[in-house]
Formats: sequence, structure tokens, C-alpha cells
Amino acid sequence: MESLFDRKNLHPMLIAENTAPFDHPGYLYEVKWDGERCIAYLDPKGKTTELRNKRNMILNPKVPELWQLHRQVKKKCILDGELLVLVDGKPNFYEIQRRSLMGNRFRLELAAKKHPATFVAFDCLWADGQDLMFQPLMERKRILKQAVKENERIAVSRYFEGKGAALYELAKQQQLEGIVAKRKESIYIQGKRTKDWVKIKNLQDEDFVVCGYIQKDNHMTSLVLGQYAETGGLVYKGHVTLGVGGAPFHKILEQPQASGPPLEVPQGHGNEDAVWIGPSMVCTVSYMEKTANGGMRQPVFKGLREDKTTEECIETR
Repeated sequence: MESLFDRKNLHPMLIAENTAPFDHPGYLYEVKWDGERCIAYLDPKGKTTELRNKRNMILNPKVPELWQLHRQVKKKCILDGELLVLVDGKPNFYEIQRRSLMGNRFRLELAAKKHPATFVAFDCLWADGQDLMFQPLMERKRILKQAVKENERIAVSRYFEGKGAALYELAKQQQLEGIVAKRKESIYIQGKRTKDWVKIKNLQDEDFVVCGYIQKDNHMTSLVLGQYAETGGLVYKGHVTLGVGGAPFHKILEQPQASGPPLEVPQGHGNEDAVWIGPSMVCTVSYMEKTANGGMRQPVFKGLREDKTTEECIETR
């Protein structure tokens, strides 16, 4: 009978909607790292490392500097965590996202030397033949700490018990994305979003479906954004212009053009000049806050996401 390790089709547990900072003795709190979610299958005896994203796509070719992570664990295990690239001591989402778009081995190796990636592990789901997902989170954390030998390429996420407000303020001072609160007794539920894990975000961001683009006279480009309503169907969510360009935009340009918009769009706003594409790409947009009518203040394009499907981009209110 195949084990979880052999099947390699584990789906990460998801984090529930954003909430205000809070303190609670039944929760632990850790930094929300601005990277790409990653499941690591590590076998020190078999000398294998396999890294997979939320869509179960293999990431190894994108991070050649992490091919030896199995040397840093004491037992065969499955770890849940985040792939990061640190620039000036802070996670840089753009750099890890650039890797996902690279196909040239030489360029990938140069990127790995200039800004090497790190895997930050925050959960242990399987170890030495034992499925740990029904064990309480604190027990999984204990096993994780015992299993990993930290170095510059792998780290164990630090956590704080009971005091979420103070950690949130520290994350805010450091201009980090925010923190995550997790119930200490929570089990690990694959592919589900539960209230046991909630995010407390400093910098807001959301994922959108790229529906088209508008090339303007000032050499700027706007992306037309959409999200799916809970009842189904794409809903128009405006534009983002700042940050649009480079390799991510070139990938958007390569998409086949559609004969019309994949969603209902309002008149004006340049939409009559848009080039429409099929709703197959997901992008992340950061912003300061939501306006009264649901728009975004100071939206900035962060990059494309290959680890998320368009159907997962559900509108929030």
C-alpha cells in the first residue's frame, strides 16, 4: 500500500479570511511569509528532495539551490512551508515569482546565486511512516523541530503563544505582510479553509483573474481584473497599472486573444480599448485599503501565480 510520501499528492491546508489582531491562550502566532506555498518530500536515506506547489506542480527546476534539502532532515518526512527569496533581509515576492517564469537553466542558476531561495517549514505532516495530520498542531510542531537541521537554505518558523497583537505590531513595524494565528489543538485538513488558521494582514493583497489589458499612450499598461462571484460567473474588479511590466506582462501578451470580454465591464475607464484574453491567468495585487464601493486604493501588481487556479479567485466583501 502506497504511503502519503509515495503518492505525493498532498493538498495544503488553507488559511481563512483576514481578521483583526487578537490575543488568545489557545492560539500560536507566526509571521506570514510573502513567498510561494510549498510541500517538501524529503528522504535522507534515499537522498531525494521533491518540492511541490499548491497545484502539485514540481518546483525543483526553479530552485536548484534547494535540491539537497534532504541532507537537512533526520528522518523521512513531509513538510509544509513557504519558499522565500530574501532581499535586504526581507521576503521579496517578485524574486520568487520571477523564478516560476524562468525556463532557461543558466538564468535560473544565476538567479539562485544572486538571490538564493530558502524553505521555511511550519508544519510536519508525515514522518517515519506515520501520518501526523490528525495530531494536534503543537505535537506536529514538536516533531518538526526535532526533524530539521537548520542551515541557510532551510529554517523552522518561530512562533509565539497567546500574544498575537504584539507580533502583529512587530510585523507592521518591519513592513512585513502580516501574521497567521493557528489554534494549538487544530488538526491538518487537506485543501480546506477553516477558522483554525486565520490571517492577520498588515499589507492587504488579493488574487484576481487577468481578463485583459489596456496599453496606454504614456507607455503604461493596465490589467483588467475579475473575480468569481460565490454564485458563479466573473465579476469586474477594476484595473491595476502600477508594477505591470517585465516578464509577467510578456507572459500575458503571449496568451491567445479573445473576441470579447469574458465578463461584463462598465463603459469608460479605457475598457473600450482593452485587448481581451481568456480567463486562465491569476495575478496578485497589493493595496492600502478598500474603498466604500469595493475598489482598491493604490493598487500595485505583484506578479502572476501559477500555484492557484482562476476558480479559486472568489470575491470578498
